[in-house]
Amino acid sequence: MKLINKKNKTYTQVFHLFTEEEWEKTSGNFNRNISGFFSGKKYEIFIHTHEEGTVYFIGLGKSPLQDFEVQQVAVKFSQHYRKNIQAVPTLLVAGFMNEKQFSALIRGFLAGTYQYPFRKDHAFWDEKTELHFENASQKKLDAVLRKATALSHGQAACQEWLNKPANLKKPDVFSHYLKNLSKEHDLKYTVFNRKKCEELGLGAYLSVNQGSAYDAAFTILEYKTTAKNAKTFGLVGKCVLFDTGGISLKNPDNMHYMKSDMGGATAVLGTLIYAAEMQLPVNIIAILPITDNAISEKAFLPGDVITAYNGKTIEVLNTDAEGRMILADALSYLSKNYHTDFLIDLATLTGSAVRMFGDTCGAMFSNNEELKNRLLATGDATNQRLWNLPLWEIWKDDIRSDVADFKNISMKPVGDCIIAAKFLEQFIEGHPRWAHLDIAGMAFANVGYAKEKAATGFGVQLLADLIENYH
Repeated sequence: MKLINKKNKTYTQVFHLFTEEEWEKTSGNFNRNISGFFSGKKYEIFIHTHEEGTVYFIGLGKSPLQDFEVQQVAVKFSQHYRKNIQAVPTLLVAGFMNEKQFSALIRGFLAGTYQYPFRKDHAFWDEKTELHFENASQKKLDAVLRKATALSHGQAACQEWLNKPANLKKPDVFSHYLKNLSKEHDLKYTVFNRKKCEELGLGAYLSVNQGSAYDAAFTILEYKTTAKNAKTFGLVGKCVLFDTGGISLKNPDNMHYMKSDMGGATAVLGTLIYAAEMQLPVNIIAILPITDNAISEKAFLPGDVITAYNGKTIEVLNTDAEGRMILADALSYLSKNYHTDFLIDLATLTGSAVRMFGDTCGAMFSNNEELKNRLLATGDATNQRLWNLPLWEIWKDDIRSDVADFKNISMKPVGDCIIAAKFLEQFIEGHPRWAHLDIAGMAFANVGYAKEKAATGFGVQLLADLIENYH
């Protein structure tokens, strides 16, 4: 069978992409009336199948198109037509598309093949698949495919672990996965159990972990390059595998979503996979303070006073503000024990950020203008958007305590995402290039592959693009 023969290659499957303007120019070349293909909506698909093969006409809407819009089209296409796509030589026809748009398209094709729940065969590409793009040499095509594949691996791992039910990702299970991943990608793996954490003085982290039936797993992953003068990124991801709220018990209506409270950690995980597979010329020190926030006779209580790793004391007013406790120790440990050029933490931290932005963007706080602007620009380019919020000193007054240096919430009904950021700032040990990303509304939201809310993969492409292009 053959559909198109081009440069002595036979293709039985063709992805033919059009903007509305391109369609008006070329639609007369086809022997079928498909008028109305564009009706003002984006992402419309028309499939033309005959005995020799299949052409997928993929409508992009009106130009101009941003790169992330092309990626969105490809994601939707893969999600809806995954079962129809064949692992056969495939030609991509899009004469108007530049290299960046082509790269975005391939990233979308692969990202959209993620299957939920708990499937390992995420991609419809395999070793038998050939993809050809008329505007790119094979060398360039191979580079784009390698990059897109690495990103899809990182994002799939992020989504997979965030989507798993809590009973399938207990601390020992996740730690075992990270240990094996470190061997596979030549990462340095270090983990501190409860006894070691007590010796080190990781009191804020242990306050949350003490109520757990599972041992502490304060985990450090290090990716190192051989490149000279490489920048070093310190990454911290909130890693609460399930959050009951502790003694300050959450409302049960949406508590099943609290398997998603490790969204910061999974974003860091996906970024590490991408960096390792692409062998990026950077260094990454990542800390994942793994625990759950459980209720037991040993759980920490409202009113407890805790001593953090850096010696500062914290009055616990609400045990459901546990994320900032474990992040506090992770940030101060990283800052005190490693030299990093940049320090970024990500966390599904506050309902305040969700109420403010929903699933449109993450809340960002930074003490460095250059890093802030880089993150904003990268968020816009990848459609993993952020919005900058202030770190004014006046907010520090709201976390002052009568019995400790700080309290872990303000008890005011407004501004908790800012309060949380101001709290975390007290534990970065004066790091000059720090950013805190509250991604509570972004990591777990409405998606095209599931009926309920599920993992979006937010943060992986954001961090990967930032790190790869930070010269």
